[in-house]
Amino acid sequence: MIFAVARTHFAKLKRDRAAFVLAFVVPVVFFSVFASIFRGSSSRATTRQISVVVVDEDRSANSARFVEALKREKGLRVLDTRSLPGGRTAPIADAAAAEAMVRSGDAPLALIVPRGFGSSPIRFGPSEGGPTLTVLADTSDPIAPQVFYGLLQKVAMTSMPDVMAETGIEQMDRWGGGLTAEQKATLQKNVDRLRRETRGAEPAAGGGGSDSDGGLVPVKVRDVLGEQKKNPTVAVFAAGLGVMFLLFSAAGAGGALIEEVESGTLDRILSTRVTMTQLLLGKLFYLSTVALAQLTVMFLWGEVFFGLELHRHVPGFLVMAVVTALSASAFGLVLAALSRTRMQLVALSNLLILVMSALGGSMFPRYLLSESVQKIGLVTLNAWAIDGFMKVFWRDEPLVALLPQVAFLLAAAVVLFSLARRLARRWEAA
Repeated sequence: MIFAVARTHFAKLKRDRAAFVLAFVVPVVFFSVFASIFRGSSSRATTRQISVVVVDEDRSANSARFVEALKREKGLRVLDTRSLPGGRTAPIADAAAAEAMVRSGDAPLALIVPRGFGSSPIRFGPSEGGPTLTVLADTSDPIAPQVFYGLLQKVAMTSMPDVMAETGIEQMDRWGGGLTAEQKATLQKNVDRLRRETRGAEPAAGGGGSDSDGGLVPVKVRDVLGEQKKNPTVAVFAAGLGVMFLLFSAAGAGGALIEEVESGTLDRILSTRVTMTQLLLGKLFYLSTVALAQLTVMFLWGEVFFGLELHRHVPGFLVMAVVTALSASAFGLVLAALSRTRMQLVALSNLLILVMSALGGSMFPRYLLSESVQKIGLVTLNAWAIDGFMKVFWRDEPLVALLPQVAFLLAAAVVLFSLARRLARRWEAA
């Protein structure tokens, strides 16, 4: 009898394609997505490069050596020009231009090499008021500043060993009781030979470092976007999780269409003067209204308890919430039109929404992904919606800056609704 019961359930599983997908296909697909995203993440060859804007205000020989070494560092992509309308480029002239690029999201970091850096780039021990490198950071990517700090120390050590040796001699002379003229001359000859040998030599590739105060070059990190915000990270979480759960909610609510088919209610509705297009538009309006209310509740909760500052961004929030709700609701209608049973809808929605959320940045920030995976993620609703909300709440950009995100999400809503309408023809024919 035990085997008979088990055989019965195996037969049900074989007939129920949705249950089969949930049991075997969804785990394999989801594993494949995560394995592809993080494959080789521990390998230096696949570590993502960090984009950094560099402005050399010193323009000395030592600062030029330092900047050139940064450009050769494999873990960095140094930007010293900016794009202009018409496909033209222009050099990044000053710190204000570099900060503007960080604020707009063109780069997560900017490095300002101050005047006087070339005369004393290396320090041993606490700083004594000399020139300090300034890193302007967009801390929506909190990992980049820490990694960059380590790379700065490494590049300083490998690109200017002669300067480090000279500084060490000065400190020895100052704190070691003084050097004789002969000792100074001998040490200076060694420094000169080291300088000749290291001119034009490339620093070792790879590497990293820890974010500490004991570096060879003094560095000051300034958070240009989050310094005036009550809770800098809550906007990231609200945008990512809000969009993901909105997709799940729309998919579940779209399942009412399947229930109407199974109960025969849809046939009775279509026998009246209501057309399928009108029915789907009505459902789209209902789903979008509910989705808009859900987003509003989530962001209001974020303001009351987590300092989201919704009151300062109401126009931008409404624009992004409306287009996100429309596209998510249209996506839910497509899933419902594709599925023939509730179980099929559950399997299909779980598979697609989880994959979209993983690639689009809802489950974990996109800065953790490789550049190729980030580009693939741009086909998802999540990525565009999150980018739009980040522009509103994190970058404080005007409404006109939301045009790319609004255009994509509106176009996606139109395409998805048209697809749902086409798939719904089978119910009219029935």
